[in-house]
Amino acid sequence: MRIVFMGTPEYAVHSLAAIAAAGHTVSAVFCQPDKPVGRKQILTPPPTKVYANDNGIPVYQPATLRNGEALDILKRISPDIIVVVAYGKILPPEILNLPRYGAINGHASLLPKLRGASPIQWAIVTGETVTGVTVMQMDEGMDTGDIINAQKVGILPDETAGELFDRLSLITADLLVETLKAIQNGTAVFKKQESSLATYAPIITKDMAHIDFSAPAKTVVNLIRGFNPWPVAYCYIDGKRYKIFTARIGDNTKAKPGTVIENGNKLVIACGEGTAINVLTLQPEGGKAMQAAQLLKGNKLNLGTVVE
Repeated sequence: MRIVFMGTPEYAVHSLAAIAAAGHTVSAVFCQPDKPVGRKQILTPPPTKVYANDNGIPVYQPATLRNGEALDILKRISPDIIVVVAYGKILPPEILNLPRYGAINGHASLLPKLRGASPIQWAIVTGETVTGVTVMQMDEGMDTGDIINAQKVGILPDETAGELFDRLSLITADLLVETLKAIQNGTAVFKKQESSLATYAPIITKDMAHIDFSAPAKTVVNLIRGFNPWPVAYCYIDGKRYKIFTARIGDNTKAKPGTVIENGNKLVIACGEGTAINVLTLQPEGGKAMQAAQLLKGNKLNLGTVVE
């Protein structure tokens, strides 16, 4: 089939490459505009653009899909179907309805659970043990279209969002190729979502990653896992900001939540409901990420220090 692929981050590259390898004609890639990255704010192309340029695929980076320009481009291309993976823009009805087979989306959750922008992170933050990938026929709603294909995936106990991203990106790619074959052969089955079961994964902001040590240790650890590698969970010690990349649930304690209760070979902080976390990897403000034991050798945190 003649396909227009819409996707932006590294997560989407696996799907783009798999679709091309399956013999489909990728006529164009639509992605977000280049953005400044890093401390030096170097203008950097999205990973899907890099792949497309390397493979001779035309790239379009419209700031909006609603002024008619993108629609005119798509009319000239005349795709059989649009495939969307983590594009970051909402497709208006005139674009959704243009191709013969409409548009399909590879969404990283088991819909209708975790509709929205950040399903992988929120699956971990909210303590889910199972998630997956859903391929749906796109409609005008937010992840509300008919389900065509889905695959369930267990979330590993200590898995971070970054690690789950890597696993689900490969599954998304395989599921999209399988779905495209079914659509082309006329064997695809479309199932309506049960909207009463819907939950939502909101857009993540940095302030969401501020750790509340009055919560139980399991909740704190899930937040740390879910916000690794971005925006990274953080707290304040003596007024300085510390990012916490990894932690595990520690032994129970009677100490006040937020109190440093071990500072020898490991850093243990009390949490709510008589629980505690063992901090494994963290980054002090202005420093580099390191093991907690390494940090404690050169920067002893007194027992009883309150972490905020």
